[in-house]
Amino acid sequence: MKELGINRSTFYQWYKRYLESGYDGLADPAYRRTSAWNQLPPTEKGRVVELALERPDLSCRELACYIVDNEGWFVSESTVYRILKSRGLITTPAYRLQEAADQFYNPTTAPNQLWQTDFTYFKIKTWGWYYLSTVLDDYSRYILAWELCPGMQATDVERTMQAALKASSLRADQRPRCCRTMVQLTCLGI
Repeated sequence: MKELGINRSTFYQWYKRYLESGYDGLADPAYRRTSAWNQLPPTEKGRVVELALERPDLSCRELACYIVDNEGWFVSESTVYRILKSRGLITTPAYRLQEAADQFYNPTTAPNQLWQTDFTYFKIKTWGWYYLSTVLDDYSRYILAWELCPGMQATDVERTMQAALKASSLRADQRPRCCRTMVQLTCLGI
C-alpha cells in the first residue's frame, strides 16, 4: 500500500466493496444530490408553516425576524414568502397600477421650497424599537435635521422641524409652503 501511495483505510474499503460486489463494486458510485446546499430541511419548512398559522398577524418579514430571534436558525423573508405561497397561505394582493409621470407636477427650483419629513423605525436587538425622524430638503436632497426618538409622536416631528429651521437659518414665518410626509417601515435585526 505504501508503494502505491494509497491509505490503508482506502485499500480496505476497496477490498470490502470487491468482496461484496466483485469488479463492479470498485466503480465509483453515482453521485446523487439529496438537496441544495442552501435549502431548508423539511422540518424547518414545516416549522415556518406552523409559526405562520400560530401568528397570522405577522408579515413574511416579521415572521423571518421572529424565527431568527426566537428559533435559533436563519431564514430569509423571500424563503418564508415562497414556502407560504406554495402552501396557499398567501394570496396575491389586489392593487392598482399607476403610471409615473415623466416629470413632477410642481418641481422645486431652489432650496427650502419643499421639505419632506420621514419616520423610519427599526428594532435594535435587546434595546427595542427606535424611530428616526428626519427633515430633508426636496431640491438639494440634503438632510437638514434628524433625531433618534424613543417614540413616534407629533412632538418628535416638531422638534426635528425646529432643528431644521435652525440649521437652515430660516425664521418660523419663512417655512417652506408645503411639507410632504412619508412614513417608511423597516425591521432590522441589528
